[in-house]
Amino acid sequence: MSILHSIRTNISKPHKAGYPFIISSAIISLIGFRIHNRFGNFIRSIGALFFGFCWYFFRNPKRIIPQQNNILVSPTDGIISSIHYIQPPLDLGLGEKPVWCISIFLSIFNVHLQRIPATGKITARSYIKGKFLNASLDKASEHNERNAICITLPDNKKIVVVQIAGLIARRIVCNANIDDQFDKGDIYGLIRFGSKVDLYLPEGCQPCVEIGQTMIGGETVVTKI
Repeated sequence: MSILHSIRTNISKPHKAGYPFIISSAIISLIGFRIHNRFGNFIRSIGALFFGFCWYFFRNPKRIIPQQNNILVSPTDGIISSIHYIQPPLDLGLGEKPVWCISIFLSIFNVHLQRIPATGKITARSYIKGKFLNASLDKASEHNERNAICITLPDNKKIVVVQIAGLIARRIVCNANIDDQFDKGDIYGLIRFGSKVDLYLPEGCQPCVEIGQTMIGGETVVTKI
């Protein structure tokens, strides 16, 4: 059963954000078929490899979203690289009181879509230009290019999700705008080719995950609220 689940995950239909890359690689491969020499073979092979990689990278596997109202789920796939009790981003207007922050590192082999951790409304958004350090480093959360959203829950608790570009990742996609309403598990963005996501929990919430734990976006429970 686990093998079948793994196959379905790896060959699932890609997210629409990957279509330009997939189509481009297919065109490159077709051009190679039109050139009948070694150079054509090379172009065809490169196009086919890039096509396969893009299909895999932008895959969008089906997820079973927990329906309990009192939990937060992971905003992304990856490995927890750190858990800190720190101040949330100042530019979102959440004050200076520290909360728990869970940092999740995504390698190029992880599903790179980001999901909403709990049903709520987008009440703040901030984009900050920065560096492109290795996303696995703690200082990447402070110095790298990043995009943050604040989600206000029905009980007025607030959570923050920060998409952070990495050493290879140079493009953050965020389709969550202020006043947009989302359900838990909804896809709202992605980061291309290796990255990091920080999740700031509501005040008073304790994480129920550990450093080194593998996270599944939209499924892994992070805390109770």
